[in-house]
Amino acid sequence: MPRTMRQRCRTIVSTSALSVLLAAASFSPAAVAAPPASDAGTATDTDAQQVPSTVATGTLDNGATWRAEVPGDWNGKLVLFAHGFRGGIDNPAWDKGFAPTATELIKRGYAVASSSYSETGWALETAAQDQLDTMAAFEKQFGEADRVIAVGRSMGGLVTSMMAEIPGAGIDGAVSTCGLVGGGVALNNYQLDAAHAAAALLLPRQDIRLTGFTAPEQSDAAITSLKAALQEATDSTEGRARIALVAALLNTPTELDDVDLTDPEALAAAQANLVLDTLPTVIERRHTIVNAAGGDSGWTAGVDYAKLLRSSDQRKQVKHMYGLTDLDLSEDVATITATADIKPDERGLEWMLRTSTPTGELQVPLLATHTLVDLLAPVEYQEEYAETVRRAGEHSLFRQAFVDREGHCSFTVAENVASVEAMDQRLETGNWGSVAKTSVLQKNAEAMGLDGAAFVDFRPGEFINDRAWTGR
Repeated sequence: MPRTMRQRCRTIVSTSALSVLLAAASFSPAAVAAPPASDAGTATDTDAQQVPSTVATGTLDNGATWRAEVPGDWNGKLVLFAHGFRGGIDNPAWDKGFAPTATELIKRGYAVASSSYSETGWALETAAQDQLDTMAAFEKQFGEADRVIAVGRSMGGLVTSMMAEIPGAGIDGAVSTCGLVGGGVALNNYQLDAAHAAAALLLPRQDIRLTGFTAPEQSDAAITSLKAALQEATDSTEGRARIALVAALLNTPTELDDVDLTDPEALAAAQANLVLDTLPTVIERRHTIVNAAGGDSGWTAGVDYAKLLRSSDQRKQVKHMYGLTDLDLSEDVATITATADIKPDERGLEWMLRTSTPTGELQVPLLATHTLVDLLAPVEYQEEYAETVRRAGEHSLFRQAFVDREGHCSFTVAENVASVEAMDQRLETGNWGSVAKTSVLQKNAEAMGLDGAAFVDFRPGEFINDRAWTGR
């Protein structure tokens, strides 16, 4: 039965929030400039034929700021946008990366609202509540929205997925884009698995610290050592084979532009460059999560790395590269397993499980979108999230869509708008029908005449790094 009005049950949540990652939300196309923030009043749209929109701003009790823009011909629907990770101190309510999409949604009659969150960085403690409080502030000023669609990207994609699990939160549907929906614990662990393998194989018998950083400079020595070792390894067949193993544990993309998947050596060379770029970056940013959680939640102790490799879609690639050398793959994997002795800080782990790990218990429909090649939020995360939702018995509320493009959150405006309107249609009719099918999303996005679309049928590989701590 179509659902056009929202349930009025509202829950204030004090320990929600989530997100992750390192992703700079500025990667999306900036086809349209964001309108400047102002106090409540009117703002003239660049389209002279459109009724001027109203812009409102405010500050929540915890210091988070919010901004909303409402078109003169508002259709009664609100898009509640959750931004991604931000380092430094700059923390505006209106996200520059999403501004082109926001502008197009406003032209189509939607209101758009977003918050800064109460702090930058790993803003897990308050982000979801800040979004819900922004919705409340919006409705206090503009009246109750007929429909609220929560949208988030990167860290905000995880925030949005977590909001979709809150009973009575007041949102009707959610669109999670390029989100770290596998959860914060899995994020820490897959990155740690790769760093541990690199250290164990390329820097044997050296005491390389990989966890527990609370300031960026504490990871400088590890980064310097690993960078040098990885760079040296690219110069030999043996080194490239070992990097291929590290790449598999890091879920390094294989669907790369201009790389022939039937040429394992070319793929290995491309992946080596990606590992060299990515691994130092994620190690350097690890302190932001550790500080928020009150301890490092990652661990290697008790992990069977042979089992992980057997589950990986990249195992044939790794075996091929080792086959070009005199190295024994089984011995290297045994070395990684035997030296895996890092235990989690149990306080940090509990915090991450409580605040940053989806349960899959969806309360509203959710559409998750992802690009095929994402170095900061591996597409395999979507396999893990789908499994989580299935185990929770909520698969009927869930759909996924994929875009054939490289880059973290590198969606076009048309792709973003098509995803929002697919969710709007799902809520209007009360069922998915064909609205989230690849062909329909592609057709609808192309029909907008904006910046194109590349939706594609795709099934992500296994996310191999998920695990539960047993206290070993």
